[in-house]
Amino acid sequence: MMDTIFAQATAGGRAGVSVVRLSGPSAFEIAGSIAGTLPKSHRAGLREIKTLTGEVIDEALILPFAAPNSFTGEDVVEFQLHGSIAVVRSCLELLASFPDARLAEAGEFTRRALENERLDLAQVEGLADLIEAETEAQRKQAFRVLSGHLGDQVERWRRDLIRAAALLEATIDFADEDVPVDVTPEVDALLTGVMADLSSEIAGTMVAERIRNGFEVAIVGAPNAGKSTLLNALAGRDAAITSEIAGTTRDIIEVRMDLGGLPVTLLDTAGLRESDDVIEALGVDRALIRAKNADLRIFLASPGEVLMLEPGVDDIIVRPKADLLGDDENAVSGKTGQGIDALVKRVQEYLAERSLAAGLATHERHRIAMERAAVNLETVRGILARGSEHYDIAAEELRSSIRTLETLVGRIDVENLLDEIFSSFCLGK
Repeated sequence: MMDTIFAQATAGGRAGVSVVRLSGPSAFEIAGSIAGTLPKSHRAGLREIKTLTGEVIDEALILPFAAPNSFTGEDVVEFQLHGSIAVVRSCLELLASFPDARLAEAGEFTRRALENERLDLAQVEGLADLIEAETEAQRKQAFRVLSGHLGDQVERWRRDLIRAAALLEATIDFADEDVPVDVTPEVDALLTGVMADLSSEIAGTMVAERIRNGFEVAIVGAPNAGKSTLLNALAGRDAAITSEIAGTTRDIIEVRMDLGGLPVTLLDTAGLRESDDVIEALGVDRALIRAKNADLRIFLASPGEVLMLEPGVDDIIVRPKADLLGDDENAVSGKTGQGIDALVKRVQEYLAERSLAAGLATHERHRIAMERAAVNLETVRGILARGSEHYDIAAEELRSSIRTLETLVGRIDVENLLDEIFSSFCLGK
């Protein structure tokens, strides 16, 4: 039997309300010992929290959740206490005095939710991303994963592949039964559909990762072009040192921002020029690497100016120091703010359009698993083309693809092939 665990579920320190969570087989018994008769499951009740000697610690709102209808899938009790450091400490010490209760390890409540199939592995990752979300786009994406959309998609793929494998297995092992003689067309159709979905999701993973981790926008230009001044204007603070001396910026300065609900890291790079200064040359090399790898580049360059890095099709090119040029729609000035709003709007529009391609999968491990499954399915199609005598090999490759996809949600269940065979072809006689 698993231990009963407890922990403070809200941030430490003084607050209006602090929540202590208790989960496990003895949760109701322990809570009853310190709070008296508990309310019905999923109902709140005001109770006094008392020590075993009868001393009142606090008056708290008690919320019990009977298994399996709780976050962890176990009996859970939540204590909504007054947010005093002393009150929370006394409550935790009281819970620790019970021999069958212990302080939870980091992430243990969520781990129990996974083990009790209240969440799949992708949902656990979505929950972690939701807690870390800083922008609206990150919140929406994380909540979509937490809501089980990726798990639902994986289940659809899994169901189609199990059906395909069942057809092959039935042809191999139950040739005397009433099953299709040539199952290749149906199997191929199932594989084609899954592979198309996988290809789309794999393509969208990179964008989804960017929403989770943040897009990078590099400000690029020659020395003393006003890059640092522009960065400070965009950030709304003095994040970079500005100077009339060319080559002031030697290293890359990063500023994280929320642009239209999207997480963006602005990069102020060293001025691009050939230099005999070893340190400045190193800074230029780093600037080129980061700028090339950025999602978008803002070039501060005058018409006809040639830099060490060629602008891409989607990159933004604006004239620097608009305060010295007068009325120019395609110029910006970090000093006066001229053109800043228009520049921000262009950046937002580009990144918002890119974000539309985001898939359900948000982590690198998701992409790797889907790519492996896609490779296996391509192998299966090649084997099927060699004829029915190779169906056994194709079926094994299909099983490998299914297991790979199951790693996305932490679900491994090899018995489902037999279940599908018997249910689909009525062979369990």
